[in-house]
Amino acid sequence: MLVLSRKKNESIIINDHITVTVVEIRGDKVRLGIDAPKDISVHRREIFEAIQNQAKSREASAPAATPVLPDPNPR
Repeated sequence: MLVLSRKKNESIIINDHITVTVVEIRGDKVRLGIDAPKDISVHRREIFEAIQNQAKSREASAPAATPVLPDPNPR
């Protein structure tokens, strides 16, 4: 893990397309602004985990696909 120190209004750049800026520091909380392309999803960890768990639940409840077997009596 890369650990960086930043002050208010300072930023970091990720992969030339994502900018993370320290917007506010208040006590033990830091507010971050994230500027990313619309095709990049940005979520808080707890939301991301909820989305992943929901997707896993859907996959588990989906009916299993029936394999297509070759016709034993071809014409």
